[in-house]
Amino acid sequence: MSSSTYNKQWHDAQMQISDLLQIEIPVGEPKPETDKLAVFQLLATMYVKYVQSFRKLEECYDQITHAQKRRVLRHVLDGCIGRIIELKHEMIQLEFSEYHFFDDILQDLKLTPNDIELPIPKYYKLERAEALQEKEKLLGEILEQIPAKESKDKQDLNMTLEEAIRLIQNHERARQGRARAQMYRNLLKEMERANANRGEASMDRNIAATHIQRYWRGFITRKKAAQWRHEEFMFLGMEPTPLPKDTKQTPQYQQRKTEERRREIVKHNEKEFQQALVSIKERLRNTEGPDMKERMISQIRQWFLECRDVTGKFPDYPDEDEGGSALIFKNKTVAELEHDIQEMDNAKPDKKDKKKDKKDKKKDKKDKKKDGKDKKGKKDEDEGWTMAPSNFVPDLNEGNTSYKDIWLGKKDSALNQAYDGELIKEEKRLEVEEAIRLEVDELMREELKNLKAAIDKSKDKKKKKKKSKKKKGKKKKKEKDLTPDRTITELFTELVEQGIIIKPESNNLSEFEGDYSYLGTTLRQAGIEPMPSLTDVRHLAALFGILPLGSEAIHEKAPLVKSVLITGPRNCGKKMLAHIIAHETGATVFDLSAANIVGKYPGKDGLKMLMHLVSKVGKALQPTVILINNCEKQFVKKLPKADKELDPKRLKKVLPKFLKTIKQDSRFLLIGTSGSPFDAPVKPLCKQYSNIIMIPRPDYASRYLMWKSFITKNNGIITDKLDLSSLAKVSDGYTPGYILGAVKEVLTERRISQQQTKPLQAFEFIPALARNDPIYVDEEESFKKWWSKTPLGNKRAKAAADEEDGGKGAKGGGKGGKGGKQKKK
Repeated sequence: MSSSTYNKQWHDAQMQISDLLQIEIPVGEPKPETDKLAVFQLLATMYVKYVQSFRKLEECYDQITHAQKRRVLRHVLDGCIGRIIELKHEMIQLEFSEYHFFDDILQDLKLTPNDIELPIPKYYKLERAEALQEKEKLLGEILEQIPAKESKDKQDLNMTLEEAIRLIQNHERARQGRARAQMYRNLLKEMERANANRGEASMDRNIAATHIQRYWRGFITRKKAAQWRHEEFMFLGMEPTPLPKDTKQTPQYQQRKTEERRREIVKHNEKEFQQALVSIKERLRNTEGPDMKERMISQIRQWFLECRDVTGKFPDYPDEDEGGSALIFKNKTVAELEHDIQEMDNAKPDKKDKKKDKKDKKKDKKDKKKDGKDKKGKKDEDEGWTMAPSNFVPDLNEGNTSYKDIWLGKKDSALNQAYDGELIKEEKRLEVEEAIRLEVDELMREELKNLKAAIDKSKDKKKKKKKSKKKKGKKKKKEKDLTPDRTITELFTELVEQGIIIKPESNNLSEFEGDYSYLGTTLRQAGIEPMPSLTDVRHLAALFGILPLGSEAIHEKAPLVKSVLITGPRNCGKKMLAHIIAHETGATVFDLSAANIVGKYPGKDGLKMLMHLVSKVGKALQPTVILINNCEKQFVKKLPKADKELDPKRLKKVLPKFLKTIKQDSRFLLIGTSGSPFDAPVKPLCKQYSNIIMIPRPDYASRYLMWKSFITKNNGIITDKLDLSSLAKVSDGYTPGYILGAVKEVLTERRISQQQTKPLQAFEFIPALARNDPIYVDEEESFKKWWSKTPLGNKRAKAAADEEDGGKGAKGGGKGGKGGKQKKK
């Protein structure tokens, strides 16, 4: 796309944000809302519209080449991402559920589920590309030096006599089968040759030609009809379009090349912009600087004379801390300036006044506490819900104002313009003026001193600088550095050698296949709690992990997420999702699973050293992901003998203390994965992992997408002979790991080479799939029951019970409960 297209897309996004800001920043005081459904509809609609703007802004920021536009775009983009995260947390607190369904809103706004798919900003990794490459290079070099563990082939050599005999028998039977098949093939060829040598009865040439023509015309007609049918099905979307032979000629390839070219232009323009900042500032200082200096000196001298005419003596020159001559250049009279300076000098408050202020503040606090206790019960009933204050709306408003004042309607003077010189001049002129003002202040202070000495015959009294008293507060204990003499590189190398730091798998969020839940709202309105779809899981991984973790500016202001628990049945993609979060943000991954740290850093001192290394290296190489697999074993009371050897409770006391040290400025995320969270007590598990992502069994639509995607990615060819719909139906209960395993088992190199003559069919995948046990409904129900016992599940059940009681009370004559009761946000 061209620059004008991206500019128009930016304009559309800004106009949409401008409309949303009118809701976010009302003119008067917002009225509290008591209708829970209306509140959720408002939040959900705003969420969907912000996601639309986010998608447009992210694409514009990636492709617009103008350096100054990109700065405004980045400011608005970060604000938009942060506001989306805030709205998600607001909806969680309102609905008491991590999953929300927007199918009715999408229908009203005439949107598709793809329109609210959360993209991962490309600048998360592109702007840190060099640092990430160096880290990966160092990690690769260290891993190469580590001696590889014994391969499975070597381990398999230690087999029993029976296993060896069975292996020899298998190979011998296979050899005999191949020899027998070759023998039958040779016999068949000999029989065909014998039949050909016998000869057949001769036929008239005209009759033979007629037969040939009839068969040929029939063949051509059937071929054309099949081709027309195939084209019609492709047009209707009922069959996949064939892949082109030369991928370089496709529009998708050309678009990717254009995007890469524009990214190179962005880098070039950024260098030019940085050089222009220096050169234009120097030019302004050389051309306009002398005039600025003369004007300032003349104005200050005029001020000296005016003050002497009014007061009879020369004034005191303002100190640098008070603003210096900047006070003089404000539009104020001489008397006002004198008054301001005297006020600054006499600004010391008395000690008695300070004590009185402290007493008054304490009294106010006590009164507020009393009022709060009295009104605590009445607030929810009377006031209802109001929008919580946002940390990102001011940023959005500032960016929107900047766009309207500077860039709205402004056209670039050239194609791929790097920067606007006039805007740089306006900005740098102020900096030059400030620098010259400081120089002029030094000169004029000396001149004023000489004037006072010569004319007023008085020495300029030096003002005593006020010592700013530091407030006494509780001193925080600084953590002792256990490794003061070692560099981060050395510590990083040690952790990699110990297997604590691992390389995350290179999977993108888009590879976590799954379709949208189209009936979520309908089921909830009918009183049935639907299971989340895999699209909802993708969104949660982005909102809890990737989006806040990838940007320092967003993480500092967004709601703090310290830990996430990823749970679900076996082979559903828990570890994959954790690695996706790390890969998409370019995070450093520390694997603190019980099986990984067993025997490493033993004892209390060793454990203390381990957590110190994780903290020190993690802070230096942010963002950081701490991964713990099978985290529920940390809280299980009675462990099996096999698990006792791993000592999974080793980090039980240390991790809560470590989580308390995570603040807004430290981008750490603790991720725990669990296949059976119901084995552990709910309270301690949910206390450590405050946010939960539960992965369900894939539904029919998701399984259809998985079969289609997995077969294509493993070099399979999908034809009309392969009934994907039946495969999706038959594989009900099987998780993505089982489906992918079946695809890999069937699509061997030999089978891939046979696809042209022998297309793939659905029945080939059934035996490979049937070797595994599916996830039955009982197991899914156990996850549902476990979630209902979590703090959020308890709140949701309680809210539902209150609504039912309120409905019964309303029907029974008004003695009912408080069904419309909402907590103030």
